[in-house]
Amino acid sequence: MKLPVTLTVAQAVVRFLAAQHTERDGVEHRMFGGVFGIFGHGNVAGIGQALATSGPGLPYYLSRNEQAMVHTAAAYARAANRLSTLACTTSIGPGATNMVTGAAAATINRLPVLLLPGDIFATRVASPVLQELEDPRSYDVSVNDCFKPVSRFWDRVNRPEQLPAALLAAMRVLADPAETGAVTLSLPQDVQAEAADWPEELFARRVWHIPRPRPERSALAGAAELVKAASRPLIVAGGGVIYSEATGELRAFAETFGVPVAETQAGKGALPHGHPMAMGAIGATGTTAANALAREADLIIGVGTRYSDFTTASHSLFAPEARFVNLNVTGFDAAKMSGLQLVADAREGLADLAAACSGWATGEDYRSRAAGLSRAWDSAVDAAYALDGDPLPQPAIIGAVNAAAGDDGVVICAAGSMPGDLHKLWRPSGPGSYHVEYGYSCMGYEIAGGLGVKLAAPEREVFVMVGDGSYLMMAQELVTAVAEGVKLTVVLVDNSGFASIGRLSESVGAERLGTAYRYRGEGRYDGGPLPVDLAANAASLGATVLRPSSLAELRKALDTARASRGVTVVYVRADPAIDSPSSEAWWDVPVAEVSSTGTGREARTAYETAKRDQHRRLTPPAG
Repeated sequence: MKLPVTLTVAQAVVRFLAAQHTERDGVEHRMFGGVFGIFGHGNVAGIGQALATSGPGLPYYLSRNEQAMVHTAAAYARAANRLSTLACTTSIGPGATNMVTGAAAATINRLPVLLLPGDIFATRVASPVLQELEDPRSYDVSVNDCFKPVSRFWDRVNRPEQLPAALLAAMRVLADPAETGAVTLSLPQDVQAEAADWPEELFARRVWHIPRPRPERSALAGAAELVKAASRPLIVAGGGVIYSEATGELRAFAETFGVPVAETQAGKGALPHGHPMAMGAIGATGTTAANALAREADLIIGVGTRYSDFTTASHSLFAPEARFVNLNVTGFDAAKMSGLQLVADAREGLADLAAACSGWATGEDYRSRAAGLSRAWDSAVDAAYALDGDPLPQPAIIGAVNAAAGDDGVVICAAGSMPGDLHKLWRPSGPGSYHVEYGYSCMGYEIAGGLGVKLAAPEREVFVMVGDGSYLMMAQELVTAVAEGVKLTVVLVDNSGFASIGRLSESVGAERLGTAYRYRGEGRYDGGPLPVDLAANAASLGATVLRPSSLAELRKALDTARASRGVTVVYVRADPAIDSPSSEAWWDVPVAEVSSTGTGREARTAYETAKRDQHRRLTPPAG
């Protein structure tokens, strides 16, 4: 009989995490690449002490912001195709609640992260303690209850005996591609330091198999009938294609049957730019090629997509009579758009669907139309990339970064006008070359996300594109990258405010209120520009800073950054008045029904007209 192991709860957590692995297709991965943490009284004597004495099995990383470290973990998980992630630990109070936004982003984007916030005393003898939320309805409520709606699994470990079940449940969710997201284990600060005897087998090396479920046979037969009856099918490739490493099967399906492929934000790069079936981005931030085919399609084959409002252009893009076949590992997403549900792994599902559709293909006229639309969009992008000026147009900045990224680069972005422009304009070299967080579109994700990508994929050249608004919300992870010796190229685009919301504000009759970084004038922020030097700020955080002022200088600066070994910030001013080519699609942003201005009334009229193209999809799927 093996003797029990005496450890504190926190020591048991760290030892357990170090022994966890995932496996898919016979290849094993460490589940946790390390722990990011900021210590306070709520975790320093528990998880902090355990990490300090645990040895090299579970590396510790010092972050500068609690929200940022969750973004880093989520980006790490995405770059690792959800086979690995990071854990994040904080003290109680604001350290914990700062992680809630990051948890929401991870869960919305279906990415596994493990959160270990400290909590109030389980014994309650010292209550109310520092940073305790007193709820007169219950003594069992703390600020960590905020994590419940944004976590896929949540538990509070009030006794050591509860820990094994909580840890195993957490791993079950983290390793399940259909259930994954943020997992929160709240650890009361006194319980973290409490010792107990643990069975040795709790700390044995454990491998969690990542399944590849195949589609149910009758559903597969129905899907094949729909595909073979279609003359104008379109594939919408989402993030599930990349996470399941199904890009080869997607390519084979598209080539064999002549089906064009459009990509969501998370699915961009599923086919490389230049592939004859690659139509690029779809939806409100899509290409005119993909959107024209979407409007004409009689069948949409959604693979690994959750059909966000940007993808569907707020349900205005697809024809009312279009049918849907939805291949997704999650039944919740497969059931959307009243589609025929193929609940399966993307790789296995595509392979099975291809076998069931043998002998069928689209007509040559349809393929030729798709190719012509793609060429026309490529010409529009070429023109946008060639723009120059001082300040530089944002499309030209993106083009320069795209060229510098090459085949091994990956672009990181999250919020503002750039995600939309990147979705339309970026020419991906393949899976993993495009990383835009647009499920939550969280300002501040960019630099932290770039750090996570580089830690997970050190062989990649990482290019972070961040606007001035997002930079000001969370720039401090530059310090973390400098401290860790992580190479990043950060392209800081300064347009003196919130460019995308400024345009949106103007379009809905809100007169760009609160969207410009200027002195207050006569009641509004319409005075002179502020004397803010973001480049100097980046330099003060330890980065090397370059300040190009023309397109030629920008290209040279990017070459210099690529050749460097540390953190380089390329600061460039952008002209917010120059927009990228239109997607010719709509996004539903409600407009005031009553307005005192002519522009507001015109915007409402245009909104009501656009709403007529929205369709609720209630027709049951055929097949």
